[in-house]
Amino acid sequence: MDIKAYIASGILELYVYGSLSEKENTEVYKVLQEYPEAVKEVERIENALQQLSAAKAPEDIESLYTNVQEQIQSNNNVIPITRKRTNLPAYIGWAACIALLIGLFIQFNKNQKLQKQLVTNQIEQTLLEGKINIVEEDLSKAKSLLKILRNKDLIQVPLKAQQVDPTAYAAVYWDKNKQTAYIDVAGLPTPPPGKVYQVWSLKLDPLTPTSMGVLDTFNEDDTKIFILANPNKSEAFGITLEPEGGSESPTLEQLYTLGVVES
Repeated sequence: MDIKAYIASGILELYVYGSLSEKENTEVYKVLQEYPEAVKEVERIENALQQLSAAKAPEDIESLYTNVQEQIQSNNNVIPITRKRTNLPAYIGWAACIALLIGLFIQFNKNQKLQKQLVTNQIEQTLLEGKINIVEEDLSKAKSLLKILRNKDLIQVPLKAQQVDPTAYAAVYWDKNKQTAYIDVAGLPTPPPGKVYQVWSLKLDPLTPTSMGVLDTFNEDDTKIFILANPNKSEAFGITLEPEGGSESPTLEQLYTLGVVES
């Protein structure tokens, strides 16, 4: 994903405003989980909204305060007929204006806190809804995979550890009729940066490897079960660690698992 283009699209602003659909919110949540740049952008938008909401009220209070001062100064320029009649109303007016300003300031602070809490609550609710949707999707995916793997027509091929990592293990569930293989690699360690696992279909005599594909989403896939096409007449399967993008032939020194198809 081009995260810069994604941020520039404006979808994160709609996410913060609460204007997206439930499906769109889930998609944005997944992006936030994967890209720190997107999280920073959401925080920037929230801060900008808070600053924008804060900017308006102080201007209004300042304007009101200026008007009150002008009125007070204007009253001071009026020559009173009698001192007793003019001073007391002026003092009362000043006190009322000051009380009004203090009241507006207190109310403004309360509104600021309420607005901030409201934004926080909306974000927490959106994140919670996103988590629930993702859990439900993962559960549905797991159930579908379990149903497929229990198919009695699948050929199960356990892949045993090789010298490079004696603790590694994997399995292939091969559907010959549909020319599809389900690769379970939960027993493989996380590949280092710049490396990917590559799955091979093997003919044994003579040894002829054919690449079935690379597992370039290993880190993102929680189930660690990958679906690959396999139209080959496989006699064995192997998994090697290769540079990103894969290799034309397997690096045998990085052979992690190997298993023979039972005839």
